[in-house]
Amino acid sequence: MGRLMHKDRIKEVFDQMAANYDTQWAKTAPIKSCLYFLVESFFNKLPEQARVLCVGVGTGTELAYLAQKHPAWRFTAVDPSGAMLDICQRRAEDEGFASRCHFHEGYLDSLSDAAPHDAALCFLVSQFILDPQARAQFFQQIAHNLKPEGLLASSDLASDVESPEYDVLLPAWMSILAATDASPESLERMRKAYANDVAVLPANRVKAIIESGGFECPTQFFQAGLIHAWISKRAATT
Repeated sequence: MGRLMHKDRIKEVFDQMAANYDTQWAKTAPIKSCLYFLVESFFNKLPEQARVLCVGVGTGTELAYLAQKHPAWRFTAVDPSGAMLDICQRRAEDEGFASRCHFHEGYLDSLSDAAPHDAALCFLVSQFILDPQARAQFFQQIAHNLKPEGLLASSDLASDVESPEYDVLLPAWMSILAATDASPESLERMRKAYANDVAVLPANRVKAIIESGGFECPTQFFQAGLIHAWISKRAATT
């Protein structure tokens, strides 16, 4: 997938993070709740027995939200981290919707479930693909797994990292993630990480990448700090 953090490294990193992942990101729960609430407003016209693809599902918080709202929907949960997917599956079992899920450890290119989906979720995933062309190909893979005009709700960190606005947003974002105010040293480390290891791009560039991946009219419907989210539909010609 081009300049993507090596697949084995991605699996290793998220396998290590899995046990404490939900605790680590607990402070962002209000952001996620608002994002899911808005996604629901776009997905509420899907069929009663819709099939939804969850790409990079992680521990399954967004999957659980939709499964509880829609008791007839079925889900394909995809993640390269077996440890993350195990937590997701346990959540589904504990909350009673595991029978409506297909769990796939791996990437979209190894997904054998060829039945098309009505919609897809992809939250904070494509930002790890550093090469824009490879990132567009990633969205093409999602489009390939959707029905014509199927919906995609996606989110990524986005900003112009050279702009004055980024100097305002980054410290605020760090304060969300950290228990205390971020030091100048930690801000600089995060700035370098977001510049070199994560593809934090201006929102208009992310929109263009989604569009080039086979989606029509990616429309930003949400921003909280550095997190931006778009709703789009699969282009008819994909």
